[in-house]
Amino acid sequence: MNGMNRKILIVDDDLKTRTLLKAYLERNQYDVRLAPDGETFLSEFERYKDELSLVILDVMLPDTDGFALCQTVRKNSNVPIVMLTASSDETDRIVGLELGADDYIAKPYNPRELLARIKAIHRRTGIEGPTTGGRYYRFVGFTLDTVERVLISPDGEVVKLTGLDFQLLKMFLEHPGQILDRSQLAEETRGRDAGPLDRSLDVQVSRLRQRLEDDGKHPNLIKTVRGAGYVLSAEVTISHV
Repeated sequence: MNGMNRKILIVDDDLKTRTLLKAYLERNQYDVRLAPDGETFLSEFERYKDELSLVILDVMLPDTDGFALCQTVRKNSNVPIVMLTASSDETDRIVGLELGADDYIAKPYNPRELLARIKAIHRRTGIEGPTTGGRYYRFVGFTLDTVERVLISPDGEVVKLTGLDFQLLKMFLEHPGQILDRSQLAEETRGRDAGPLDRSLDVQVSRLRQRLEDDGKHPNLIKTVRGAGYVLSAEVTISHV
């Protein structure tokens, strides 16, 4: 499987759930395929199995169940599997994991929680973001040393960063060109969600723009995507030296 693939196949019999999940994950740069039942899922799985980076299986389906699909997938592929279930019964979770699922999430769930699980699995499998472990991130003349936690400007000057500045910048550099929503950024940098009236993240982004001499009124580097979040518009290279 190509390490750059971010193709997810989801089977869920609820149209609204499928549609909302597809829109949310596509906003986060995933290629999403949908199936309303087990038969369609198996057909899609057979078609795309060599390209998939993850499958999401609803336990309750009209023609079969997620456990049977999990078994079938595991016989043919090592692709990571996340199980969705409306049951609060721990037995479902245990059965799913015993059959080869990688993770489990109970309905109803917050899409951001599912996204966090997907990212965690992808990080473990080397798909999510640059995982080379390189020390230096270089972009538009700047160099971020992630060991010394120092940012060097194109002029060779040290740019002073707070701990939050560093975390935020590193997250942007790990996801160049990818829209990162406000809640995602807040959870990563502060360990909590950002409410609709919480402007602290916007202040933080504004401060980081100043550090990077990125015009706050017309930023070219960290751009605001209205209604979606922020995106780093720069090529990033990673190296050990």
